[in-house]
Parts: sequence; structure tokens; C-alpha cells
Amino acid sequence: MENMTKYQFILLVLLVSFMTALVTGIVAVTLMSQAPPPITQTIQKVIERSIGVINPIPLPVDEAKQLEISATARDVLIEDIINRVSPAVVSIIALKKVPISVGSGFFVSGDGLILTNKHVVDDMAAEYTVITNSGKKMVAKVLERDSLNDMAVLKIDPPVGGSNYTTIALGDSDSVKIGQSAIVIGNALGEFQNTVSVGVISGLARSLAASGLASGQEDLNGVIQTDAAINPGNSGGPLLNLKGEVIGLNTAIAEGAQNIGFAIPINQIKRSLASVKSGGKIIYPFLGVRYIMVTPEIKDQNKLIVDYGALVINGANGEAAIMPGSPAEKAGIIEKDIILEFGGKKVTKDDALGKLIADSKISEKITLKILRDGKAMNIDVTLEERK
Repeated sequence: MENMTKYQFILLVLLVSFMTALVTGIVAVTLMSQAPPPITQTIQKVIERSIGVINPIPLPVDEAKQLEISATARDVLIEDIINRVSPAVVSIIALKKVPISVGSGFFVSGDGLILTNKHVVDDMAAEYTVITNSGKKMVAKVLERDSLNDMAVLKIDPPVGGSNYTTIALGDSDSVKIGQSAIVIGNALGEFQNTVSVGVISGLARSLAASGLASGQEDLNGVIQTDAAINPGNSGGPLLNLKGEVIGLNTAIAEGAQNIGFAIPINQIKRSLASVKSGGKIIYPFLGVRYIMVTPEIKDQNKLIVDYGALVINGANGEAAIMPGSPAEKAGIIEKDIILEFGGKKVTKDDALGKLIADSKISEKITLKILRDGKAMNIDVTLEERK
């Protein structure tokens, strides 16, 4: 390399640039041929806006131009996503004599099923009105409320004329990675309908106690953290990836912080949603413990000997660690037990206890590996339907 002339060096750079562009072009053409129409249309827009015309052989560009193209591509992609999904996002208003609360939701079926947070529709005595993106107001019926995942399903009348409401595809929250882009859409502060904010996934498998709800505190586990702004009124709206798919249900914010919001992973909700669609109610297995996921920090704070598992513990307001009459009580689980394994699977942040329970069946007999007073033991428990 020391003896390479300036001319040879320039030729080498041009050759490398040409080969990189050629490979990129082949990959892009292949992806376009396999991608669904909305994605190919977006790619076409990116090309047209970035270079004006489609060149048969991509030309080398300098770093500044590459950054410009990348920024343009991201802007076009987000713009395309918002145009496609905004008609599916709605505002939800609780009414008695006057409006008492507001939230967001989105269509999950063309005939009028809407997904939102349980705490958005928590008042049993209230009536609920849905306002669509076009401004139409419709009375909504609450079909089911699920406190375990802070979700609820509403129903409004089907659209007239045989058409369907715009829906949003549900993505795979198990594939979400820290640092990937995230989009939030919702009724910010209850007055700015379909407000869009963009950020990244900031954390995964968080546990928190959500307060300020009409039903009191709720413990949420395995939630997604994002810095895409979530404001009061955004609750129940979608957290989206750059495919325009729902990866989470926006549910809470950290008080006193800036841009620390949380969403329920959509995979935790899919089974309950399918249950409502098929049978009109949510049916899911139930163990009956309150817990926090063990992390290195929790290990140090509680002087534990393991850094994984689910520590069975009372709620922040003194709620019992073991729910009376639950399968956990019947099996003999006690406070401060650490559930290390569930049905042979290690309980970790990626396989949280709530996820493992949700993936099981009612009446299924499960062997739990428990750590109690420093000693490991196996306990058999039979899951029941949560009432």
C-alpha cells in the first residue's frame, strides 16, 4: 500500500464504490420484487425523491449525498406509514354528564373492533364515544376489559355501504430490538388528535407499577420502553415499527421524566384479542402471583443468590403476593419464592413469567422450579381460567 500511486488509489476507490453500488442495486431489486405493494411503492418514492430518475447503474456518491439520501428515505417511509395507518387510529371519550376522560385506540377488524387500554375505559358507569380520523362520532360498546395486560376491546357499528374500517397489521414484538425506530400516534393531551411522534426503542422487558388509574395501581411486566413522546391521551394508541405494524399498545409514562414511555408488547395481547374475536370474551390461564423480574440490580437490592427468575412479592400498596384461592395458593407457593423455571423453561427477561403463563393452556399442569430459602425445589401447579 505504501508504494501505491495516487492514480492507482483512485482506481481502487472507484472499483470498490462500483462493486458496492452494484451489489446494493441487485439486493434492492430482489427486495422490491419480493416486497408487498405498499413497501415497493415506498421504495419507488424514495428513489424518485432522492435522485429524480432511475439510473440503470447506480453512481458513486460522496458521504454527504449518502446522508441526504438516507434522511430522505426515512422521511418518505414515515410519511407513507402515517398516511396508511392514521385512518385506523381513533380518539375515545368517556362521558357521564360531561366528558371525563380521553384516550386513543385503533381498529383491529374492518367491522369495528377497536383495541385500547383498560384504564381508558375503566369507568363501568360511563358511556364511551369513538371519534374517527375523519371526525365522525360513534357510540362504542366495551366488549372486554383485561387488567392483566391493561387492554380492552370496544365495538362500534360497521361502516355503511359494505366497506370496512382501515385496520393496522399486528407485528412481532418478540423481534423488537433496542435502538430501532418507533412511531407513536394518538390523541395527545386529549385535544390534538392523531399526533405523531417518532423516536427509538429505549428498553425491553421493563417492569413497572402503573398508578393514577381509576382501578388503582396495576403491575405491568415485560413492557417496551420508548423515547417517542407519549402524552396523556395517547394511552391505547399504537406503537409502530418502520413496517407500519403495531408492536405495542401505549400505556404509561414515567412521571417527572422526559420522553420515557411504555407500551404493552403486542404479542402479549394477541391471544386475548383472538379470544374476543372468536368468543366475545377473554379466556386465558391464571397462576395468581404478584412478582417482579429478577435482574442484577434486584438481586443486589434483595440480597438474592440468583440474577434471573420471578420474585414473588407483595404489591407496592400492600396487595397480597399470592391471590386467595388461586392455583399458586393451592400449590403452596409463598411470598419471597423465586420462580426459576416454568414448565422446564428458564424465567428470564426474554421469557418473562407472564409471557410463559400466557403461552400455556387452561387446566394445563405445569412444573415450577422454585428457589426458597436458598434451596431449589419443584412444585406442580394446575393453571385455571382467570375470572
